[in-house]
Amino acid sequence: MPSNQQSDKRTQTAALVVSMLSAIFNSMGTSSVNVALPVIGREFALNASLLGWIATSMLLAQSVFVVPFGKLADIYGRKKLMIIGTAVYTAGSVMAALAQGIFFLLFSRVVQGLGASMIFGTSVAILTSVFPPEKRGWALGWNVSAVYLGLTAGPFVGGIMTSYLGWRSIFWLNVPLGLLSMFFLFFMLKGEWAESEVEKFDYTGSLILAVLITCLIYGLSKMPSYTSAGLVAFGIILTFAFIKYEEKHINPVINIKLFEDNQVFAFSNLATLIHYSSASAVAIMLSLYLQYIKGFDPRHAGMIIMAQPAVMMMLAPWAGRISDKYTPGRVASIGMGMTMVGLILFSFLQPQTPLIYIIFCLIFIGAGFGLFSSPNTNAVMSSVERRYYGVASGIVSTMRQGGQMTGLAIATMMLSMYVGRSQITPDKYGAFMMSVKVSFMVFSALCFFGIFASLVRGKAKTVKTP
Repeated sequence: MPSNQQSDKRTQTAALVVSMLSAIFNSMGTSSVNVALPVIGREFALNASLLGWIATSMLLAQSVFVVPFGKLADIYGRKKLMIIGTAVYTAGSVMAALAQGIFFLLFSRVVQGLGASMIFGTSVAILTSVFPPEKRGWALGWNVSAVYLGLTAGPFVGGIMTSYLGWRSIFWLNVPLGLLSMFFLFFMLKGEWAESEVEKFDYTGSLILAVLITCLIYGLSKMPSYTSAGLVAFGIILTFAFIKYEEKHINPVINIKLFEDNQVFAFSNLATLIHYSSASAVAIMLSLYLQYIKGFDPRHAGMIIMAQPAVMMMLAPWAGRISDKYTPGRVASIGMGMTMVGLILFSFLQPQTPLIYIIFCLIFIGAGFGLFSSPNTNAVMSSVERRYYGVASGIVSTMRQGGQMTGLAIATMMLSMYVGRSQITPDKYGAFMMSVKVSFMVFSALCFFGIFASLVRGKAKTVKTP
């Protein structure tokens, strides 16, 4: 084999190892913290609002900065930004482990979010840069599988470590994983990718984008209330202002023509937003159902819900490989259809519903997610030029996180409408079951419309944009 092919092979292997390792410790670090929230709440005597911000603060920071950092990576180098991001995330983990008060812990989570935004704005872009189109879906599939591996292992590992070593051990675990990832970045991944070196960074556009994302995500997280509705409305107004500003800017942080002239890119991102909006709240609604209605403890409820990400993890590489041979959008559309069927089946939940039925629905949704994620990401990344890989990676990540917050907002709204602000007590179980049913009906309807967005995207091809 020629030496340049050997070098390409080594670069591809190193890029895949680094991206998977980063995906595992980021997703596992995020999901494992959720298990430790009650323990953290007791130690710091937190109310429900502050407790929720332990999870939300990192998600918000990541959502705000992922696109600007993706653009910076396109300009200054993706490997460089990924190294900095891994170092920042690791430092934030150390800070969180040493936190002696809630506000320093929240600040540490924001630092973690900054690091995570640099990682997610570069890892997929690097994979897309080093793998040829005929192997790109396969590589992205393994990356998605690593994310789901972290999400699957996180609650289990986090529960054990919190029980035996305390909640701080969850954050300490990120340190050796982060250092290992940096070792591979420094010594195995050779090369740098900066296809937009001649461009200047759009600071004003990035600031407007940060404010509008903050308004939208924070507003959705506080639904339903007049304040949250006002924030969402202001975020929508800012979105139109941002589009107008970016259309006139020479070097915009987001080239609006990617959406206007590139049907594959636009509808693939819309499909991401809708799919995550419709399926992201399944775990929370089902966790409440299993504990309140079925009487399971948190550990057993978590083990049942793990069926979904476990199936997602197993199917993602295969789905990515299939999307290399066939049109990625069609594979993703089949996945979204399977998710819709699972959501419809969940809308028939009753207090006496057999456990095997619930697991079957979870497997169906997991299979849908597994078939959707990597082909859809493949469609997004294959539809843009190399100089936009970082921004495209950041945009699809923002759509994913926005969808997650939208799904949670819908679930919270339904609980508020049917159960009210009171606790879920036995006399409220009937109202709670109604909120579960209506939530899954709404999610099913969203997914139905998402299938059309997925189908009309067309065939992925690189569209020349200025």
